[in-house]
Amino acid sequence: MYKKIMVPLDGSELAECALPHLEAIALGCQPTEVIIVQAVEPIAIPYGVEVSKVGSLEQLKEFETHHKAAAEKYQAKIIARLAQTGVKARGEIILGKAGGALAEFAEKNGFDLVIMATHGRSGLSRAAWGSVADRLLRSLHIPVLMVRAK
Repeated sequence: MYKKIMVPLDGSELAECALPHLEAIALGCQPTEVIIVQAVEPIAIPYGVEVSKVGSLEQLKEFETHHKAAAEKYQAKIIARLAQTGVKARGEIILGKAGGALAEFAEKNGFDLVIMATHGRSGLSRAAWGSVADRLLRSLHIPVLMVRAK
């Protein structure tokens, strides 16, 4: 039924609570592709702030490269963990603000299902912190399985 599954992770244990659900669905559906996706936000210098006050451009690029390398290392660990349960997956690192970048990635790549964790915030808390899960749920035209974190 589901042949291409996207699992957005952010490096947290909370996000990983979606993995057992992925394993169950993947073992039942035998998808052709499972992609673990992590959004890495590019470093942005606020308007009006001089580069010299936040470091050099080289330092900022190095910081961004470090974040991308950490995300790749994290994904490799998750992919190895999934392989032990019989789920074959690959990783993708995308640049951009998580909500928008993940929604765009899902639409461009024709996924059948998105599986992700959510904090389950509502009201002012969600408005203040934003919600990647809410953004994906409202913008995608495919099933999104939300796993509420403990």
